[in-house]
Amino acid sequence: MSSKLHFQPEQELVLQISNASLRLGFRRQLLYWFFYDGGYINASAEGISIRTALQLSGDASGRIKVANVSCEASVSRMRAAFGGTFGKLYEILSTFITSGMRFLLNQQICPVLYHAGTVLLNSLLDTVPVRSPVDNLVGIDYSILKDPEVSTSNLDMEFRGAFYPLAQGNRSFPNRAVEPQLQEEERMVYVAFSEFFFDSALESYFRAGALKLSLVGDKVPHDLDVLLRASYFGSIVLQSPAVIDSPLKLELKVLEAPHCTIKPSGTTITVTASVSIALVPPNLPEVQLSSMIMDARLSAKVALQGKALRIHLDLRKFRIYSNHSALESLASGPGVGCRSHYLRAWTSCEKW
Repeated sequence: MSSKLHFQPEQELVLQISNASLRLGFRRQLLYWFFYDGGYINASAEGISIRTALQLSGDASGRIKVANVSCEASVSRMRAAFGGTFGKLYEILSTFITSGMRFLLNQQICPVLYHAGTVLLNSLLDTVPVRSPVDNLVGIDYSILKDPEVSTSNLDMEFRGAFYPLAQGNRSFPNRAVEPQLQEEERMVYVAFSEFFFDSALESYFRAGALKLSLVGDKVPHDLDVLLRASYFGSIVLQSPAVIDSPLKLELKVLEAPHCTIKPSGTTITVTASVSIALVPPNLPEVQLSSMIMDARLSAKVALQGKALRIHLDLRKFRIYSNHSALESLASGPGVGCRSHYLRAWTSCEKW
């Protein structure tokens, strides 16, 4: 027996089976008035050829479906062995019996395959989810956008690949990304991600309120607490000396949805965030010491490990600037050669 699975243009996946065989076993028990016949029938079909093509499409919910099944089947030879009470009589009539069995088998193969493809397989595909939660904040929509495109060598399927906040399940984001292009054909399966995939994830987490960090009191590292209190000592004394020993609060909050840029040179994520420093005396309003803006660029390395898509981020460049920051005044004071209207990372005067 030989089998071959290949693609055929016009959205079809073709399975071709040649020179297959099938064995069937029956037990017979017949009682007609005072005549009784019991025994067995062992039948075998040989030279079975089946060619079936599945036409693939996408339904309104974004699930892949089998739209149609075309089939051609034939049985070249049929043999049967009879035993039992009237085994010899059946042997004499075997030519007529096997011809009838071959005819019936030829008529039944394609209807069985059609039912299996359009009913059983589609019922199974109906159970495949196209939207599922990633965590308790966002979910992902991987519904198919259009009917699969089939060529002689490829089956191309375009999925939405969009994240969404679970609290706003019907929200969709505009896709302005360039469609990814695949140039290689050496491997069996290729998966390509566009900028939209990552941008929708970043915007979904942003709208879900996950891209912020607040450290208060003991959660602020001790060395950083000492440094910030020393840097803002003058502001604390001038504004409210009574709260000088209050817990320190450091808040980092992303101001707008980060953006991902994919180029041949690498992947970059651009983030704009606010950095706020304040004292939080018990039962009193916060005393804000400084509010600054941070622009950061991070390089991203994406790897698919098993079923997990892992992203490693490295901080490449960043700048912090503020027009009303005591830290800026400290950086622009004596002994520092940079006198810019904003504080640059490491007080560097090179352009960002």
